[in-house]
Amino acid sequence: MSTSSLPRSANKERGRPREFDTELALDNAMLVFRQKGFHAASVADLSGAMNLTAGSIYKAFKDKRTLFLQVFERYTSVRNADLQQRLEKYATGREQLAELLRFYLESAQDLEGRRGCLVTGSATELQVLDAELADLVQRAVMRNKKFLISLLTRGQEDGSVSVSLNVEAAAGVLLCLTFGLRVVGKIQNVTGREETLRLALKLLD
Repeated sequence: MSTSSLPRSANKERGRPREFDTELALDNAMLVFRQKGFHAASVADLSGAMNLTAGSIYKAFKDKRTLFLQVFERYTSVRNADLQQRLEKYATGREQLAELLRFYLESAQDLEGRRGCLVTGSATELQVLDAELADLVQRAVMRNKKFLISLLTRGQEDGSVSVSLNVEAAAGVLLCLTFGLRVVGKIQNVTGREETLRLALKLLD
C-alpha cells in the first residue's frame, strides 16, 4: 500500500511514540548494557533487544546515555530489593553476610554469570565514562561498601563477628571478593562455592 493511500488518521499516528511496556524495555536494554558495557552497546543492539525502532528509543529516552541512567537505576534498585528480601530471614550480622556471599556466588553462575553485573562492568569502564556517569557508578560501589560495613558492625554488636576485626578493611576485602566473583562469572562458573563461602567467613573470626 502506498503512503498516499493511507488514511489521514494513520499518517497522524506515524509520528507518535510507540506504546510499550517501559519496565520490560528497560530490562531488555539492561541485558545489552550488562553484556557489552555502555560504550560498546550500540543503538542497533538496543533496538533489537528492546524490540523498538531507534526513533522510538530516542523519543522515549532521548538518547543512549539517558537510557543507561534509567537502566542503571532500575538494576541497582531491583538487585538491592532482592538481596534485602533474602537477608531479612537471618538474625545475625554473620548470617546475613553469609547469605550476601551466597547471593553473589549464585549470581556468578551459568547464564546470569555470563551476563555480568552492570555495576561491576561499569566500574571497569570508569575512566572512559563522563563525569556524571562515573560519579553514579562510584556512588553505587561505595553504597555496597557501606552496606558491608553495616553488616560487619551489626555482627560485632550481636557477637557473631570478632570485635577485634577492622571493619573498614574487612569490608574492602569483601567488596573485592563480591565484585571479583562477578568478573570471574563472565568467563566460567565459580567452583567450590561452599568452600569459598567457608574461607570468606573465616575473615570474620
